Order: sequence, then C-alpha cells, then structure tokens
Amino acid sequence: MRPRIIAEIGCNHKGEIEIAYELIKIAAIFCKVDGVKFQKRNNREYLTPEQYNAPHPNPQHSYGRTYGEHREALEFNLDQHKQLKEWCEEFGITYSSSVWDLTSAKEIASLKPEYIKIPSALNLHFKMLDWLCENYEGELHISLGMTTREEEEKIIEFMRRKNRLQDVVLYSCTSGYPVAFEDVALLEITRLKENYGDLVKEIGFSGHHLGIAVDVAAYTLGATTIERHYTLDRTWKGTDHAASLEPDGLRRLVRDLKAVEKALNYKSEDLLEVEKEQREKLKWRQR
Repeated sequence: MRPRIIAEIGCNHKGEIEIAYELIKIAAIFCKVDGVKFQKRNNREYLTPEQYNAPHPNPQHSYGRTYGEHREALEFNLDQHKQLKEWCEEFGITYSSSVWDLTSAKEIASLKPEYIKIPSALNLHFKMLDWLCENYEGELHISLGMTTREEEEKIIEFMRRKNRLQDVVLYSCTSGYPVAFEDVALLEITRLKENYGDLVKEIGFSGHHLGIAVDVAAYTLGATTIERHYTLDRTWKGTDHAASLEPDGLRRLVRDLKAVEKALNYKSEDLLEVEKEQREKLKWRQR
C-alpha cells in the first residue's frame, strides 16, 4: 500500500493566516505531501478556568499573558478553517484538523473533511467520539500516545460497538517534543498491526522525533499513513517547532518514502532484466 504522508501544521502558523497559506503551498508544491493537518480548540471548553488563567509552563514560547491567552492567539475560527480547506483543494492536497473538544469536533465535521484526527490527549473523550461516530462519515484517525493497553482496548471496543472500526486509522505514537529515538518504540507498529490490522482501516505512525530515518522504518513495518509536524523555521517561538521538519526535510522524507514504496516487492522472476546482462558477464560457470 502506498504511503500517505501528512504534514501536521498544527499551530505552527503562529496564529497568522498568511503563514498558514505559505505552509500549505510549500507542502503541496515543494514537499509533495498528500495532505496537511491543523488543530481546532474551543479553549474555554477544553481548559479548566485554572488552566486557562495559569501562566504558560514555558514562558519563552508563550503568545499571551496566560496559557489561555496563548492558545487563543494561535486559534483560527471556523471561517478561517474553511479558507484553509479551500486553499488545500486549490493545491490538490487533503485538508484536515485534529479536534480538542466537542464544539470543535462539530465545527470541523461541518466542513466534511476526508478525515478528522483524534489527538492522543482526547482519545478517551467518548462523548466526542460518540458524536463523531453518529454524525461524521469520514475517516477517524486516532492517536495512541499517553495511552495504556487497557485504554487502547476500550477505544477499540467502543469503535467496534459503533460499527466504525472500518473507518479507523490507528496511530502508533509517543507523546514528547522531541522524542528520543529509544522512546519512539517502532515495534508498537508491529503489535498494533498484529492485534488490529484486520479490524481497522490502517495503522499509522505519528512521529515527534528528529530526522527522517525512523519514518521510513515505520512504513516498512506496516504504518501506511505517516504524520510529521512541519514548520517553516524550527527556531520560531512555540513548543512544536523543535520537533518539526522544515520544508527540505519534509521533501526528502516524501522522496525517501516513495523510493521505499517502489522497492518493497519481490522479484517478479528468477532473473530480472537488469540482471541478465550482468549474469552473462559476471556469473561463474563450471568449465
């Protein structure tokens, strides 16, 4: 199965719609990804009053006086998300968004994207999952960072009861920014494939590591949707930029995954055409 490569823009646009447009354009034309993903939050719903009014835990990355103000500064409204989707369609790539609360889920579902992402932090929000299962017909991409095996099984059972497993893309993920290589735990892809590969639509991989070698291995192990954070400048203010790929890194990732896709096969015959000429010149024969 060909790899589907998703550039997660998230909030790396810094709350500026013009930067979001550039991120979409470059991802489509230069990097040649299949789609991009944003985020949607109703911050008053998602955060408790205490969380909203608390200072940002990393003040050097904050866009506001409080964590709530920081999150509001990075938020696009529904009309802006509609514009983002239109730009994606103009450039021939898929638009999507992760949803962080029920209100945001309803808003993004109204745009009818090809898929909606359930981030690791919200994969136990069964009220939101229930509404999406009943009211949204597209794919449901569910990330499993910060999730125990017992919780994972509850999510699978819930989606089974809702008769939506055939629409689920289940992501192996370690939630950290960035994640050390020893914590990526690539063999989780194999485990998910063995346990759920016949039940869900796809197994995916959401990486927060450095470089691009790990993603190629993830695809080889069976993750057919690869999602990576993406930014125009890794030095920008914000906690996600350091764990993101810049355009040339994303371009090289797409190139390498497509090369591996071509290489993942068996020989179609004992001697391929490319080998026959070499055999005549090089193969030792009994004399």
